[in-house]
Amino acid sequence: MDIREILKKCDHTLLKQEATWADIKAILDDGIRFETASACIPASYVEQAKKYVGDRLQICTVIGFPNGYSTTPVKVMETMDAVKNGADEIDMVLNIGWLKDKKYDEILAEINLIKAACQGRILKVIIETCLLTDDEKVKMCEIISASDADFIKTSTGFSTGGATKEDVALFKAHVTNGKHIKAAGGIASIQDAEDFINLGAERLGTSRIVKIVKTEGLL
Repeated sequence: MDIREILKKCDHTLLKQEATWADIKAILDDGIRFETASACIPASYVEQAKKYVGDRLQICTVIGFPNGYSTTPVKVMETMDAVKNGADEIDMVLNIGWLKDKKYDEILAEINLIKAACQGRILKVIIETCLLTDDEKVKMCEIISASDADFIKTSTGFSTGGATKEDVALFKAHVTNGKHIKAAGGIASIQDAEDFINLGAERLGTSRIVKIVKTEGLL
C-alpha cells in the first residue's frame, strides 16, 4: 500500500496532558507536510490551531475525554465550544457505565445530541474496546449504526489497551448504515496500519506513522 494513502487515513494525534503549543504546532506542521486526514489535539488548542492552519489541515478534537462519564449537557457544551473555535471533527467518548447498565436509549440520545451540536461535522464515537465484552462491542456497533454518528472508534489510548485487529474485524462484521471505523491506540508500524486498513478501518488514530515516515525518509 502506498504510504501516501496510509497517511491520508491518519488522524495525526497528540493528546498528552503535558503537550505545549510548541508540541501541537509540530503536529500541525507534520499534518500539513504529510497530508494527513487531520490533526487530533486537545480542545484548549483548537482555536489557536485553526487560526494557524487555516484550510490546510482538518482539526479534530476530543469530547468527554478520556473517561466518557461527563453528563450529556457538558459533552454537548464541549462540542459546541469546539465547533465555535473551529474544530472540523469531533471524537466523543462513550459513557461506558451506561453501556454496562444497559442504558441503550440514553447512549443513543447522547450520541445524537452531540452530533446535532457538531453542526454537520464528522462525529466519531470512542467505545474503549479494552473495557468491553464482545457482546458489549456488538451492541455498540448496533447503537452507532442506528445513530447519527459517522464513525465507531476503538480506543482513547489512555486506558488498558488500544486497537486490536480482532476488534476492527468485529466492527466490520457488525456496523451497518454506512458507518465508518477508526482504529486508535497502539498502531506502531506501517504493517499495523496496512493491516487495520485492510480489515476495514478508514481512519487511524496515531502519531507513530508520521514519525516512522520522517525517521526512515519514506517521503
